Amino acid sequence: MSFPEPRENPELVGQSAAEDAMLDAMRSGRLHHGWLLTGPEGIGKATLAFRFARRLLAGLPEPGQGMALPESHLTFRRVAAGTHADLLTIQREWDEKRKRMRGEIVVDDVRKVADFLRLTPAEGGWRVVIVDEAEEMNRNAANALLKLLEEPPPRAILLLVCSAPGRLLPTIRSRCRRLALEPLADADLTDLLARHLPEIAPPERARLVALADGSPGRAARLAAENGVKLAGLVDDLLGALPDMPPGAGQSIADALGPEGFSTFMDLLRARLADAVRGAARGHNSLGSRLATVRPLEAWVDVWQALTQLQSDTERFNMDKRQAVLNGLGLLRGS
Repeated sequence: MSFPEPRENPELVGQSAAEDAMLDAMRSGRLHHGWLLTGPEGIGKATLAFRFARRLLAGLPEPGQGMALPESHLTFRRVAAGTHADLLTIQREWDEKRKRMRGEIVVDDVRKVADFLRLTPAEGGWRVVIVDEAEEMNRNAANALLKLLEEPPPRAILLLVCSAPGRLLPTIRSRCRRLALEPLADADLTDLLARHLPEIAPPERARLVALADGSPGRAARLAAENGVKLAGLVDDLLGALPDMPPGAGQSIADALGPEGFSTFMDLLRARLADAVRGAARGHNSLGSRLATVRPLEAWVDVWQALTQLQSDTERFNMDKRQAVLNGLGLLRGS
């Protein structure tokens, strides 16, 4: 089993405040034309966006109704299948030439939104656009979307799903109503993992909850990519610094392979950041030990360099094995 995709997901956990705010706006008849759904990656922003879209396309809720639709509902099935004529989803597209996801949302993608919004709603109601990973719009795409937010057509809603709102144009942020979603409580995340990934043993489940920072999406990805084992490797690596046995870097790079690079780097950067923050507050044994290797300010520089290394490697499809070796070199200070 696994977590369903957002457009197919009938369940939203831990986000009742954001859901209630959208329901109140629906019931009041004063729906803002632009919504900015923010929060860490994988906590339910896209799930909420599709939940809102389904409810709006099926008709405004009657008194006492919530936002959820049953999976048997025709609108639910059509949205899940991507066949509803009044819903458009924009996201990074597959680059057939390079055989990977494109690194950004481009202006041609946003032009599809403009063309879509010029149409009369096929079913006489609303038209809804969901822009997933809105922070990945390049400058031209962002400017094109801004024009749509400045002069929105009637009965049209734009939902921007965004994990890094600081990367959006300030003028886009100012023209949207912002809802900040929160990480899930450990108990809620534990329950989700138990129901959707029952094959995971309780000790590993508890470790995934600790690593996921309240994000079901992150927990699912870590479960699929051997994240608990990689987290142990990160702890061993940082705990051994400044020492690193000869050939250890080669062994780690070989063990990860291209598939494990992103997860390993995510876990490494997160553990390093947590250690430095803890040391600065005086209550983190790993961070205190790292501070004996080099000043905390220098570890902040290492974290920034690791972040840039990962970003460049993924964006430009660079050699991931060499990137791991370079990253370990940054940790050693070589």
